[in-house]
Amino acid sequence: MAYDADLADRIRQALSGRADSREVKMFGGLSFMINGKLAATANAHGQLMVRCDPDRATELLTRQGAHWPEMRGKPMSRGWIVVDASALASEKAFRSWIQEALNYNKNATLK
Repeated sequence: MAYDADLADRIRQALSGRADSREVKMFGGLSFMINGKLAATANAHGQLMVRCDPDRATELLTRQGAHWPEMRGKPMSRGWIVVDASALASEKAFRSWIQEALNYNKNATLK
């Protein structure tokens, strides 16, 4: 499974020090689980996929480079957003997306 190694390293660094994180190859990339729940994925195109609060999805999609992810040509459900690599260039922007994922992860339930 291919994924952007530099982006994966950035995610890994942002989550360093968390005993509750682990890495899993899925969604065509390298996914990062927090408390057993998917929080973020680095894909092969340098894009970041985050799991976010579905109630915030419309607002988050107005951010630069954010769009709905697709799986096998079909849009995924609310609560998932893909962010283009160009919109992750600044550390501030990158960290804000990671924080969105972490904020939602606290309240997300395991299925």
